Amino acid sequence: MKQKKIEHVIRKIVSIRTKKGYNLENMALELNITPAAYRKIETGETRLTVERLFCIAEILKVPLFELLEIESVLQQTDNVYIIGYQQKIENLSQNNKEVYEKLIVAKDEQITLLKRLLASANL
Repeated sequence: MKQKKIEHVIRKIVSIRTKKGYNLENMALELNITPAAYRKIETGETRLTVERLFCIAEILKVPLFELLEIESVLQQTDNVYIIGYQQKIENLSQNNKEVYEKLIVAKDEQITLLKRLLASANL
């Protein structure tokens, strides 16, 4: 399973490299390795390290998440956070409404009490 994911990332790198018109020699030069060493990365003979993956993303001028194809995961995570924040705002709004209603009731009670005190003082 893990190996298939790595192979998928490597295929993505090859695809983007080809679309951008880079050849093995260009990539090897940028990575400061031999073309044969770079070819071994793309064929899976040599492990693709995280450091090299960052460098390749930089050379190809693509975000790392595009190579790893985790954009949808990030979007889902963002959506979860957004929904959570919306819920918090709605809860806060509901709490504010409840406090406001309690203040109105307290104000009405004070007005009623003051009216009674004024009425009893005028006797």
